[in-house]
Amino acid sequence: MSGLEFMQGILNGTLPAPPISRVLNYDLHSVEEGRVSFRCTPGFDHSNPMGTVHGGWYGTLADSCMACAVMTLVPKGSTYTTLEFKTNIIRPIKPGTEIEAVGTSQHSGRSTGVAVSELRGVEDGKPYATGSTTCIVMKMR
Repeated sequence: MSGLEFMQGILNGTLPAPPISRVLNYDLHSVEEGRVSFRCTPGFDHSNPMGTVHGGWYGTLADSCMACAVMTLVPKGSTYTTLEFKTNIIRPIKPGTEIEAVGTSQHSGRSTGVAVSELRGVEDGKPYATGSTTCIVMKMR
């Protein structure tokens, strides 16, 4: 199946969600060609010693939505993995704040994919982080 079909399968429940989504408390919310979104609410277990959400949670969520956006453009017979990513934290997230993470692919070719992300509060609309990634696209053998 194509990457888009794969991501749609996760969204509609015919394919399982990745285990990391349970650990970090996020769900796939929407899927379209070149764009995905996740909804998530970090809890106390995701906080750092200062009581705000740990930077690794931001990074993993941003990486997930960006890479999945690239996946929606990967053709049948190919897969992807993250080559590098960067996350810019704009403001702290308090545990219990519902966040929407949107990943948008800017390019997907034979060997690479590039995407950006934005993490926003669902209720307040404020930006909490942005990100960028480069993924490697590979033929499956």
